[in-house]
Amino acid sequence: MPAYLLSPACKDYLWGGHRRLREDFGVQSALDPLAEAWVLSCHPDGPSVLADGPYAGRTLAGYLEEAGKEVLGTHCGRFEDFPVLIKLIDAERDLSIQVHPSDEYALAHEGQFGKTEMWVALEAEPHACLYYGFEREVSREEFARHIADGTLTELLRKVPVKQGDVFFIPSGTLHAIGAGLVIAEIQQNSNVTYRVFDYNRVGADGKPRPLHVEKALEVTDLRPVRKPDFGPHLGTCPYFTVDGRDGPFTAWCGGESFHALLVTEGQGTLACGGETRTIQKGNCLFLPAGSGGYEVTGACKTLVTYVP
Repeated sequence: MPAYLLSPACKDYLWGGHRRLREDFGVQSALDPLAEAWVLSCHPDGPSVLADGPYAGRTLAGYLEEAGKEVLGTHCGRFEDFPVLIKLIDAERDLSIQVHPSDEYALAHEGQFGKTEMWVALEAEPHACLYYGFEREVSREEFARHIADGTLTELLRKVPVKQGDVFFIPSGTLHAIGAGLVIAEIQQNSNVTYRVFDYNRVGADGKPRPLHVEKALEVTDLRPVRKPDFGPHLGTCPYFTVDGRDGPFTAWCGGESFHALLVTEGQGTLACGGETRTIQKGNCLFLPAGSGGYEVTGACKTLVTYVP
């Protein structure tokens, strides 16, 4: 089976950049700002589309429905919906401080799954930072008080970021991407976000963007984040495993799971299913489960995502 190149769904959130996703990653969009490119997505809020091959022009979800669940792999059988969403994020301004709920809470209150996610920093301007949980354990009352008086950042862990840094963000972790970062985000297939603090900004309608403080108080983990050990992987959870590849590599895509390849640097070639194609920075490709052995050559960096 061939590998399928995907075209992303794009978002123009107010904090987004104006050139980096287009110029550095080849994202084609007329949106300005261009904040996010959902490069691998079956989510109805932003489905990605097959860019070439016999299914060109169809959404990834449409292709999967026609091709059958076997192209997802046996490990995806435990999920009712496609489990993963992959984004490129260009933050020219700070994102809101936010939190995502657990599956249990989100299913009960939002009708969809929660969100565990991870970030890989692809570009970082000097002095770029992000917020990553609390500096120390706090009480719910203290958390609420600092939200109310606008001093929430005093409680948070502010982390300098350089290119290549990886952050794993379980559901319940308070977080915010800072200005000057381009991030690859691999996450559960969910769009549930509770905004806790937004620097008193207004949206395109001139009104303050809504906050979700009460729900955030219910779902936020009030302890500092513990750095996990993922062994040879950049990150792993029941929904996805992500491996980083620097330069040429060979791999096997068996019947257990599809593979998603996101090229984050350089260019090269991908040989898969008896076909060879050129790949370059910003490309995201879907390899159906059972594709067998494949090879990436050339001076490129690649994030490989699959379902464990």
